[in-house]
This record gives sequence, C-alpha cells and structure tokens, in this order.
Amino acid sequence: MRYGTLAHTVGCLPLNELTAELQRHDISFVQLALSKAIQDLDTSTGKLSPGLANYIGEAFERAGIRIGVLGCYINPVHPDPAVRRQEIERFKEHLRYARHFGAPMVATETGALTTFQELDPFRYEEIGWETLRATVEELAEEADKWGVFLGLEGVSSHTLSSPEKMRRILDEVPTSSIGVVFDPCNLIGEDIDRQDEIVDSSFKLFGDRIILAHLKDIYYSDNTMHQGPPGGGAFHTATFLSKLQEHKPMIDVSLENITGPQINETVALLEKLSSK
Repeated sequence: MRYGTLAHTVGCLPLNELTAELQRHDISFVQLALSKAIQDLDTSTGKLSPGLANYIGEAFERAGIRIGVLGCYINPVHPDPAVRRQEIERFKEHLRYARHFGAPMVATETGALTTFQELDPFRYEEIGWETLRATVEELAEEADKWGVFLGLEGVSSHTLSSPEKMRRILDEVPTSSIGVVFDPCNLIGEDIDRQDEIVDSSFKLFGDRIILAHLKDIYYSDNTMHQGPPGGGAFHTATFLSKLQEHKPMIDVSLENITGPQINETVALLEKLSSK
C-alpha cells in the first residue's frame, strides 16, 4: 500500500513552500484540495486551465509526490438548486482538468441525510436520494468524457450512509466511471460495536469498486467518541489493512485527522501493523 495525506495537513502555503514541506514526510501521494492547500494561486471556479493544472502538477512531480486525487468536496444535495448548480459546475471543472494535474480521480462526499427533513419529514430521505442520483448521473457523465473517476465517499450521517446505499448508487447509475472512496470509520460512525460487520459488508458489496481508502481512528474520552490519528484507537486497523491489501493490493491510503508532525510516525506505525 502507498500512504499519503491531505495536502493541507501541513497548512495552506504558497505552492513551492507546500511541496517542499510535503517532501519532508514519508508519503507517496497527496489528496489535493486546491483552495485549502495552495495560498498563492487563484484556483476558484473558472480559473483552471491545462496550463495552470500542469504547472501545479509539475511542482508536485519535482518534489517526488503524486497528486493521487483532487478533493472537491461539494454538497451534491444542496437544497437550493442555484447553489447546487454552482457546486456541480465547480466539480465538473475539476473533472475536466484532473488529468492535467496527474490525478486519476476527483472525490466528494454526498451531503447530510437530513437535508430535506424540514421540507418533508416523511419523504426527506427519498427526496435526498433522488437529488443525489440526479447529481451523480450528471457528474458521472462528465467523468466518463474525460477518462477520470468520480470518487464517492460514504458517511454514516450522509445520503450515502451505509454499504447498502453505496451499492445502490452503483447499481442505479451503472457506469464504470464511478469509484468508491472507502473510509471505514466514516461509515461506522458511532456504531463501533458493528465495525467488523460494516467493513466486511463493504468489501462484499463494493470491494471491486474501491479506488482510494481513507484512514483515521476512533477514540473515546469522557464517555464521548471522536475521530483521531490512525492506528491508536478502537478501530481494528491491522485487520482492515490486511483485508484492504487482499482486495486492493497497492491501493493508495490517505491518512486523515493528523497534523504534519504526526505523519511520519503514523506511516511507520501503519507499516508495522500491516506487516503482522
């Protein structure tokens, strides 16, 4: 497996400073959210071009770091159609230029499960699903045009809230341009006692469609649960890494909920756990 992290883990910096800082860490790739990581370039909607994308991609290449994924985390079920349209167009622009960055995918989560609850307390999940499906259909069509993946990430409190719903969207939008960004802790949510069941179900239902893994951990303090650095909490990290390697050898694993100084020690810990 190859380990990476969010580029803005080390801060929002001028491009050359950002790549120099990331180069100090034991990572192979980054998940790059342009506006969160790059301070000195305007990457807002409408500003991207092949030249700008190549310029950024080449800076990372000189540092020996791949851009494994462009993060463009929109709300694909935003209740305001005008805002949702702006979000969709921003994501489509990322899809058009992803290959010029050297990135094979653009990823997003799917918006809160309760988005339409105030509008319709009885049918809000159905309305949210219909909205999500329409957005995913449009984005998947754009991804297919440019030969990149639309990466969808499930979260227990979002429209794609379970392994079963992830399988459902893959079936209802039947295109090979959709891939799964698998974050087991996000799908587990607070259901920590069912973690193995949820992970195993995920691999069974969409293991062949996973294109990127996110990794964090689940911690308890003062009888409350929170997420934190991978490898030191209640999540069965070693078991997960073993299953991930079995289903998707050499997959990219993006580390989350860490700070810059924690990157190297976390990578070392995970390499130790995965070798057991």
